[in-house]
Amino acid sequence: MGKVTGFLEIERHERTYQPAADRIRHFKEFSIPLPVPEVARQAARCMDCGVPYCHGPTGCPVHNQIPDWNDLVYNGKWEEAIRDLHSTNNFPEFTGRICPAPCEEACTLNLEDVPVSIKNIEQALADKAYELGLITPQIPDEKTGKKIAIIGAGPAGMAAAQQLARVGHDVHVYERYAHAGGLLRYGIPDFKMEKHYIDRRVEQMEGEGVTFHFNTEIGTNLSYADMQEGYDAILHTGGAETPRDPGLEGLDLDGVHYAMPYLVQQNKRIGGEDVSNEEEIWAGGKHIVVVGGGDTASDCVGTAFRQGALSVTQLDIRPVPPKMEDKMTVWPYWPTKFRTSSSQAEGAEREFQAATLGFVEEDGQITHVKCVRVNEKREPIAGEEFFLKADLAFIAIGFSGPSEEGVQAELGDALARDARRNIVADEKTYKTNVDKLYAAGDIRRGQSLVVWAIREGRQAAHAIDKNLMGSTVLPR
Repeated sequence: MGKVTGFLEIERHERTYQPAADRIRHFKEFSIPLPVPEVARQAARCMDCGVPYCHGPTGCPVHNQIPDWNDLVYNGKWEEAIRDLHSTNNFPEFTGRICPAPCEEACTLNLEDVPVSIKNIEQALADKAYELGLITPQIPDEKTGKKIAIIGAGPAGMAAAQQLARVGHDVHVYERYAHAGGLLRYGIPDFKMEKHYIDRRVEQMEGEGVTFHFNTEIGTNLSYADMQEGYDAILHTGGAETPRDPGLEGLDLDGVHYAMPYLVQQNKRIGGEDVSNEEEIWAGGKHIVVVGGGDTASDCVGTAFRQGALSVTQLDIRPVPPKMEDKMTVWPYWPTKFRTSSSQAEGAEREFQAATLGFVEEDGQITHVKCVRVNEKREPIAGEEFFLKADLAFIAIGFSGPSEEGVQAELGDALARDARRNIVADEKTYKTNVDKLYAAGDIRRGQSLVVWAIREGRQAAHAIDKNLMGSTVLPR
């Protein structure tokens, strides 16, 4: 461990934010990183526990070796720490910014509510790697002669592509959007992660031999049958973006939208893509209601404020969570407790135990959201209906599964799917029931965290390389 008494002597510090009044005026990242000496001090707080729950199955899905690189950071061995971090995580600058940090909830010091600032240290490490010029293409010494296609350039597809290219395969990534990143680029707002971080990784991967094919949807622009002939293996990492249907009256009204088209359009706008052929979804000068209490709903809140919304109200059907969890009951697992996101802190009104009944209209345009208070069993309470003024309403209640277009539409019933319409593939081989086809990420496990996507991409790369070559040096 770094400093034996570090956790006793040093208080937990986190990065700070620009004031809300300043940050809502732009879409850039607004967190203020810790100075390098303070990062080292925070790393010194790591206890190097006998059982490090932070990077076990309860903590970090990519199994970052957190105590190891905390020790290296404390001792000033940045290059070794970065090498250690990259051994488990291809894109720590992504996870250091947008992962909710289950590792910190699993930290032993969280028993005292002062976990190690793991997420801040990870981001500092990743940014330091660029500063030191350590993010360069890792070109394989030999080529295998095997050709692999990856469908989808989200974090799972990018992680798999990078791993497979580094052992000498000829890797081609097909992406239906104009740029790589998947929901990292088009779903996550720039104020949480600016997109030049993705562009730098794409540049690195192209240097490693990965070929990207943008604006190409397999099963639509290019048939899966034709593509199958030219590749030794095909990995599907197309995501799971179909929104959950709330079954409410008025979904077809002007001003009622699912969250993702709203976020995607704004991210395209910031990225300089043409959105003139799309229906404009703009919150400026309007009263906004967001249905849902999760991260996507919070992203809609922050985006609406930056567009100049007059008011933003967020509806959550759940009761107000406790301020603190019962550590002895929950730790080291992710607890349910009251949390306020940076977007919510910018001025959102939050309504708990509020169910949405429908949308009220005038001449086809939404004017109000009809709501009702519910009990702890989520049952409506008689006489507790109320209305919220709304010029725009966004539905952000999660995702039901993958799209039914593209490869899924072309293969139809020939492709095995589970009850939620996810592609069936096991966690060891990642093989589907279709010849040459593998699946990983959200399209296999359902909508999840970016860390799980990276983990699945790496595991799928291991499985594909082992299947094609008989053995593999890629980590699992």
